[in-house]
Amino acid sequence: MDTMNKKFEFRNILPEEVDQAVQIEQICFPPNEACSETMMRERVTKVPELFLVAVDRETGKIAGFLNGLSTEEELFRDEFFTDAGLYNPKGDNVMLLGLDVLPEYRGQGLAKEIMSLYAQRERKKGRKKLILTCLKSKVMMYEKMGFQNDGIAASSWGGEQWYEMSRQLR
Repeated sequence: MDTMNKKFEFRNILPEEVDQAVQIEQICFPPNEACSETMMRERVTKVPELFLVAVDRETGKIAGFLNGLSTEEELFRDEFFTDAGLYNPKGDNVMLLGLDVLPEYRGQGLAKEIMSLYAQRERKKGRKKLILTCLKSKVMMYEKMGFQNDGIAASSWGGEQWYEMSRQLR
């Protein structure tokens, strides 16, 4: 068992962990970018299978997570952040809505591990592509995770300029 799996359990989110997810999102993103509590609750309720949490085996608490919505759409739009009803369980693509790692767990490769496991899991489900938006400062990090920079995104979420990035799964 590798170090990451010794330290963390990787799995879908549980309904009772929604409060932790809300809190982590508020720590990891500024208010103009963070998912609202209402939306986070809706995502956990409607699409728990598109969350991947890393639970610290020592504390039993979530250290980080990735969540998304599957869809047939190819381009990211802001409505994916606010409307879990856009979820299509059979969708070929997954719009990634947030990669969150608590500050005390950063710099250990946890974000990269979560992304890698998520990509493997979704590839096994037959998905074709992961799509996300990020700030310019995060482009290189996502490139190291196997994403390609597709240029300036249509998104204006939180009043920011975003880059759309994609990773082929097959």
